[in-house]
Amino acid sequence: MGPNPFIGVIYHWVGGFASATNFIPFRGIKRWSWEIYWLIQGFAAWIVAPLILAAIFVPHLASILHEAYATKPESIFYALLWGALWGVGGLTFGLAIRYLGIALGYAIALGLCTAFGTLIPPIYDGSIRTIVHETSGLIILLGVLICLIAVAVNGAAGLSKENEITPEEKAEAGETDYSFGKGIAVAIFAGIMSSFFAFGLKAGAPIGDIAKRELLANHHLDLWQNLPVLIVVLWGGFLTNFIWSAILIIKNSSIKQFLGAPGHNPMRATHASGDTLVDFDPLDASTYDQLAPKTLAANYIFAALAGVVWYFQFFFYSMGQTKMGKYDFSSWTLHMASIIIFATLWGLFLKEWHGTSRRTKLLVSCGLFLLIGSTVVVGYGNYLKAVQDGIPTVSAQ
Repeated sequence: MGPNPFIGVIYHWVGGFASATNFIPFRGIKRWSWEIYWLIQGFAAWIVAPLILAAIFVPHLASILHEAYATKPESIFYALLWGALWGVGGLTFGLAIRYLGIALGYAIALGLCTAFGTLIPPIYDGSIRTIVHETSGLIILLGVLICLIAVAVNGAAGLSKENEITPEEKAEAGETDYSFGKGIAVAIFAGIMSSFFAFGLKAGAPIGDIAKRELLANHHLDLWQNLPVLIVVLWGGFLTNFIWSAILIIKNSSIKQFLGAPGHNPMRATHASGDTLVDFDPLDASTYDQLAPKTLAANYIFAALAGVVWYFQFFFYSMGQTKMGKYDFSSWTLHMASIIIFATLWGLFLKEWHGTSRRTKLLVSCGLFLLIGSTVVVGYGNYLKAVQDGIPTVSAQ
């Protein structure tokens, strides 16, 4: 086994699709406040899914985490800390989507997240000095630059869109709260904070080393070595989100919504065409203050599904990172670029760019083309490095 950048890129693309699809199940949620379904999806994404999948693929999971705590306690502490800070980015990221829509919100927030999450770790540990003196490293940095240019192009498309579409068209696309100014401010903050996830993965590397040893000793693929790291980082993220959701639940007195009381959905998970009042019958007083059982059950399913889909982005990210070779820091660029690509495609599918000019649509297309190009360039840089080091890259194992 060894690096295989081609397979690594495929894994990152699958993870990117999972992340970009995360918000789609939210559109099926009816008459629930944001803090309710956000907490449920967070519990599924950051607690349940990581534990179950790591327990399936990694033998002696509990002993691995215990050994890491006993021998490398800083790996646990800093992974939790960076995860908690990343959780702040996750909270505000939802607002960016609310104000900018799926396509533009992902592009701006994750573009900044790409830059910080890719470049700061190698700058911090000093490996950037080696990277800039090797052809393969420079090619990877070129890919990062292309990704950032693509984000700027998407930002220009967003400005153009704001000046072209009518309030009615925004409502039809489910973007009644669209605001480029507010969205950019929130997206910048969310992007910077979200980049701390990459720091958490870096801090938790000793946990992955222990897991790799255990996997190989039990004749398992080391492809799963980063799954225990994800558990710790996501614990930190859940803590932040749980605290904020609990504050909102108390402030808004929305705890009864877990049992079926109706609430208000500020993220406009569904279009503004009356769908938010599904199961509301003005002639039936019982629907005034209680969701129908099938609607309540569907809300739980959609929220949990969103969380599980979200987790799969890092499930595949952790696999892709093991295949990128020495310059695995570039995995963050590949992951973020693929998320933006698929988010842009979802935005087109959901007609978020309906009613815009040919110029705006051309900008969106150019941004998408540049993003795809950036993943190809970064992947080639990693392939070139593997060849230079004499590491076989043909096997997919």
